[in-house]
Amino acid sequence: MLNTKLSVSADLHSGLQAFVDTGKYATEADVVRAALDALDFQTSEVAAIREGMDDFQAGRFRSLEEFVSELEG
Repeated sequence: MLNTKLSVSADLHSGLQAFVDTGKYATEADVVRAALDALDFQTSEVAAIREGMDDFQAGRFRSLEEFVSELEG
């Protein structure tokens, strides 16, 4: 495991420690890891939503009836 030292503000350190104090996370590194995982998930979700919006605006979509018919058929 790579050991990297980060400098954070007092407010950020307090926030990290507050999450550790809940008992859900063992270390501040665990909190940062969970935050990065959440950010990665959010980024991919936003990209998927944008792709869907682009498809809709370009006319690449099916009606609900067509979709339901495909599911049933």
